[in-house]
Amino acid sequence: MLMVQGGDPTLFFEWNVTYGTIAPLGVPVKGILINGQFPGPNLNSTTNNNIVVNVFNNLDEPFLVTWDGVQHRKNSWQDGVLGTNCPIPPGKNYTYKFQVKDQIGSYMYYPVTAMHKAVGGFGGLRVNSRLLIPVPYADPADDYTLLVGDFFNKGHTSLKKILDSGRNLGRCDGVHLNGKVAKGDGKDEPLFTMEAGKTYKYRICNTGIKTSLNVRFQGHTMKLVEMEGSHTMQNDYDSLDVHVGQCFSVLVTANQEPRDYYVVASTRFTRREVTATGIIRYKNGKGAASSELPPPPVGWAWSLNQFRTFRWNLTSNAARPNPQGSYKYGSINITRTIKLANTAQRVDGKLRYALNGASYVEPTTPLKLAEYYGVADKVFKYDTIPDEPPSDNTKVTLAPIVLNMTHRNFVEIIFENPETAIQSYHLSGYSFFAVGMDIGKWSPEKRMNYNLLDAVSRHTIQVFPNSWSAILLTFDNCGMWNLRSEIWDRHYLGQQLYASVISPNRSLKDEYNLPEGVLTCGIVQGMPRPPPFSS
Repeated sequence: MLMVQGGDPTLFFEWNVTYGTIAPLGVPVKGILINGQFPGPNLNSTTNNNIVVNVFNNLDEPFLVTWDGVQHRKNSWQDGVLGTNCPIPPGKNYTYKFQVKDQIGSYMYYPVTAMHKAVGGFGGLRVNSRLLIPVPYADPADDYTLLVGDFFNKGHTSLKKILDSGRNLGRCDGVHLNGKVAKGDGKDEPLFTMEAGKTYKYRICNTGIKTSLNVRFQGHTMKLVEMEGSHTMQNDYDSLDVHVGQCFSVLVTANQEPRDYYVVASTRFTRREVTATGIIRYKNGKGAASSELPPPPVGWAWSLNQFRTFRWNLTSNAARPNPQGSYKYGSINITRTIKLANTAQRVDGKLRYALNGASYVEPTTPLKLAEYYGVADKVFKYDTIPDEPPSDNTKVTLAPIVLNMTHRNFVEIIFENPETAIQSYHLSGYSFFAVGMDIGKWSPEKRMNYNLLDAVSRHTIQVFPNSWSAILLTFDNCGMWNLRSEIWDRHYLGQQLYASVISPNRSLKDEYNLPEGVLTCGIVQGMPRPPPFSS
């Protein structure tokens, strides 16, 4: 439903979250459906739309959904993570209200509670450009969402028990494309249809739990046009590595003989490669898809080199009618450098994942509520981890981790990965410039090789084994923001933290008041609401 009141249009959605049987790999699993759908419905919006989503939790356990990549300017109240929001209790509902302010692009939503994400509750979220703002490519014949991900047949309850007992999840059972896998028996329904001679947009997101995937279209190339909210230089690719939590938009032209073709997704950096396919059907085409699939790339050096080909399109407009490249991030002085190193450790015999010697533990009171109600000291301490890894990074403390960020500081964050497993990190509330990535350890002279001109502005970044990645951003969005591993077993077992950005003015110009109807829990439940900001 759409409503316009003098300003930006408001879109209304009502979501019923239920259990239901799903079987993406052919094995029945208790899944999580939104309005009866797995994956959930596409949330389709346009720049500056106000979005109202009333979520009814019909599960028998708490549930909470986050909007991965939506920046929620001045409004971390609606981010939908456990550091900002109480989960929706069973049988209750919560209405999210947020604006996709000054954003365009391809995103996703998914649950952050327990291991729910492993069995559904996720879907595509798109923010279209306003009609008045030119897009750097012709309108496609259609706009498709392709959600790819690894899948575990054990179900979310068993996966949670494995992690709670301190064990490793192991490898996935398979891969799905929009919740399905083609059998290749000639009876598969197509995921998408194309008409010869026309060009189509595919928004490809990795909604999985832990596995990087390579995506390719049999017989067709992909022209990369957008990545997590930024228009990119339009290079052609035979295949793209899509790491967990990442979204790419590509154009595919139907320029081959009219018949069926496979879209292929296969696991990367796993001992045993798993491949899944879906059918793309030409209208009026004749003939089944060839069983000869395009081969995947080998090794992660290939993937690192692909990352280096991604460039920001400096001349195209993004959400506003001015070129993306008018923001000269490369000439701003860095005021703080934070280096985060991930480790896998055993604490009391159980597996935990840590950053700089601390493994995050979820308090019963959301951090943002504790801060707003003036009881933060009863829930967490600020700055409990150093800005660089301790010399002995084998000791692990279990506690909430909150970094106190100075409003409007320009910060460099380096992710160092001393492990043999690939990492993928996401920062809520922001996009950042992914300026550098290389093997080995980071040192200050590595800045000489940063891309300070046209690095893509995005919200998720991978870190290869025994490598580092560097990002730059201005912490100008007040709120409590989650920096997390998108690899969900790591996230669940502590590889995350929060950045608190407080307005020195306590002003509505910088941050919205606590919304009416917000759920309260923990020690703030029943406390009187603090006085609101007045101006």
